[in-house]
Amino acid sequence: MSVAVKICGITRTDDAALAAGAGADYLGLNFWPGSKRHVTVAAACPLADAARAAASGVRLVGLFVDQPADVIIAAAVALALDAVQLHGDEPPELVAALTTAGLVVWKAHAVRDAATVAGLSAWPAAAHVLDAPSPGRGGSGARFDWALATAAVAAGHRVVLAGGLTADNVAAAIAQVQPFAVDVASGVESAPGHKDPARMRAFLAAARGVD
Repeated sequence: MSVAVKICGITRTDDAALAAGAGADYLGLNFWPGSKRHVTVAAACPLADAARAAASGVRLVGLFVDQPADVIIAAAVALALDAVQLHGDEPPELVAALTTAGLVVWKAHAVRDAATVAGLSAWPAAAHVLDAPSPGRGGSGARFDWALATAAVAAGHRVVLAGGLTADNVAAAIAQVQPFAVDVASGVESAPGHKDPARMRAFLAAARGVD
């Protein structure tokens, strides 16, 4: 199956251009001030420009954590974001409100057990990002039990698999889970927010089954 690849936590224009040019389907821009990969909307503008200049079809996802709807909408409009990813404790009502406002909303969930999967239907999201629990709200490099993600896919959810993915394990993750997309941050970095070109290319090749 064809699985989309999202490279998250882009902070540098060179990384944005390289990731897009190498074939990433989605790039993630993190607008949560508590993140090691945080960017402001102003700082994200040249990142978006660099990505779209390198590949016109690349899609940009803005990541937010418990931020007000007006902040999320303003950023989405300013950058023409293709989706917004809510990575905090946002209620289903906020997902619904943002969707009604015309945004494509992905809801992230820290997967602890089967109860997390059972509760996904409460959020009317276009996709569910399944990640390992972490104080940093993702990007920790930790993974969770992929069987839970497999169960989410079997239940009919559109799953973006995150958490501890690298070039060494992403093919196995895709084979087991069959997600809509895979999402990587620390697995292609030399330091938080600094993408490693060789690791990005290796991850993309592995995700697409290219030797």
